[in-house]
Amino acid sequence: MTNAASGLPFDDIRNLLKDLPAADADAAGACRARDAQLTKPPGALGRLEELAAWLCAWQGRHPPKAERVVVAVFAGNHGVVDQGVTAYPQEVPRQMVANFQTDGAAVNQICKTFGLGLKVFELALEKPTRDITRAAALEEAECAATMAYGMEATEGCDILCIGEMGIGNTTIAAALALALFGGTAEDWVGPGTGVDGEGLKRKADAVSRAVALHRAHLADPLEVLRRLGGRELAAMAGAVLAARLQRIPVIIDGYVATAAAAVLWALRPDALAHCVAGHLSAEPAHRRLLEKLGLRPVLDLGMRLGEGSGAAMAAGIVKAAADLHTGMATFESAGVANKSG
Repeated sequence: MTNAASGLPFDDIRNLLKDLPAADADAAGACRARDAQLTKPPGALGRLEELAAWLCAWQGRHPPKAERVVVAVFAGNHGVVDQGVTAYPQEVPRQMVANFQTDGAAVNQICKTFGLGLKVFELALEKPTRDITRAAALEEAECAATMAYGMEATEGCDILCIGEMGIGNTTIAAALALALFGGTAEDWVGPGTGVDGEGLKRKADAVSRAVALHRAHLADPLEVLRRLGGRELAAMAGAVLAARLQRIPVIIDGYVATAAAAVLWALRPDALAHCVAGHLSAEPAHRRLLEKLGLRPVLDLGMRLGEGSGAAMAAGIVKAAADLHTGMATFESAGVANKSG
């Protein structure tokens, strides 16, 4: 896609994307060298070995750190709910934010299990974005400012997990995916929170009409985000970008979080090299979107909850990968015979 200049707010984002840090090959090499000496056959820990090297490459250090893992959940509301695309009302995000704050949500329990931090970002829930079938969701300055706000999520963490809470946002994710990758609305919509067959038709119709309305502006991925996206998606995109700039590995949650990250991929295809997909959501189009981005999920548990739950589950695996790499003995230190040369 081409990146037509669109004004000063987005120019700031484009400038950040021009000079992204690369993976640290020396740190990754040191990880692989130690891995070859650990008390196990080569490759015996499968993808866990890859995850340890990935952490080292993007943290720029060996051994990897997984002490301060933060799950950032961004909550937003969407005007497209007026099109009958969801089974739940717009009061739910505010109620769920309160549930997060009182330790009552699934993600709270997952974070407790694995010793993860949880940050919840409430994004003007009293003011839904405009209905994307009738107008642009956000103004450019508002979208850029929300991306900048999302960048604050990286403070004080070794690994960042991104997730969301937003009624109607699987419709938004489908609209972003259609605008960025083409196809038909039916390719990208799914049941979300559990809409029936008629609801699914309304979702596809809303996505089709929204993309048609904004088509003249969709050559620019940032315009795609601000016209068809939402506050929580803009904030997640900002968080992923800030993490790259600060060498913080990212675990992406489900379909909506992946759609937010896809905007950065469309701007610069290597922009997500510091990311892994936490899981494969049960939302049908998530697999297709991950394939477009070249991301392989860590887990496939049939989850479709959102709220960062899949990324948080995957974080437990990533923490285990780091601890295995750092804590296992080498053949020499354990006095175990290595394979013969």
